[in-house]
Amino acid sequence: MKHLCFHYHMQIDFDIPVKDHHFTLKCLPKDSRRQHIEKLHYEVFPNRFISRSGDSFGNECIYGVYEDPHKEFLIDVKGEALCGLKEYETEGNRTDANFFKYQTAHTVPGANIEKYHDELIRRFEGSQDRVREKAEFYMKCLHEDYEYKSGSTRIATTAEEAFSQGCGVCQDFAHIFLSLLRMEKIPCRYVTGMLLGEGLSHAWIEYFSDGLWIALDPTNEKVISDEHIKIASGRDYSDCRINQGVFMGCDREAKQDQQICVSVEECV
Repeated sequence: MKHLCFHYHMQIDFDIPVKDHHFTLKCLPKDSRRQHIEKLHYEVFPNRFISRSGDSFGNECIYGVYEDPHKEFLIDVKGEALCGLKEYETEGNRTDANFFKYQTAHTVPGANIEKYHDELIRRFEGSQDRVREKAEFYMKCLHEDYEYKSGSTRIATTAEEAFSQGCGVCQDFAHIFLSLLRMEKIPCRYVTGMLLGEGLSHAWIEYFSDGLWIALDPTNEKVISDEHIKIASGRDYSDCRINQGVFMGCDREAKQDQQICVSVEECV
């Protein structure tokens, strides 16, 4: 178990003033069997009104609006987390989990992932009924066969596109892994969060087996224990976007420059 201090900061600069800005933010970690959040403090600037509520996936959300013209938007979250309390989560039931067996637009396999999946089936020597053994084997293979390369993909890049080019970032590792597991009809979900020692947000997956959600980090080939702080989960990246919103009042489409800084350290 680790006691981690975290700081998440996002700044968006618009090249022209925008107004009537309605936003939804998924940037607040919450308690689970795996982690306990303490001393949580957040600020959103500018805002006229904000409220907190959960979404349909159980993620903590900030909803807000700011009507006046503005050229910058800031989100700042600080707190502490006790991580590694358990190796799993247990919320939901089998019926709820089955919702995550199905591919999405981000994870649907194409010819290259299907070919790779066939290869993994041939290489796997364990029991077909042992979900954990298969999931960890697939993670090991993906970590060895796929290259991490910063800036090589975009937010909209699909699992098939990312896998076909042979390199990607943590989002791509997660989407490809979800695609492979869902081809086995294993319920699994995309997770966003923070990682000890990282300077950016991170992504991994959770799969459901025997009533438990087990978390794996394919980018680092790790069974998640006490160095990851979970923020949100969903079917894929689109369900876990930190910032979503609409704004009006522009003569043309406003260009956005987004900067994210994440700090996770062991508390002294």
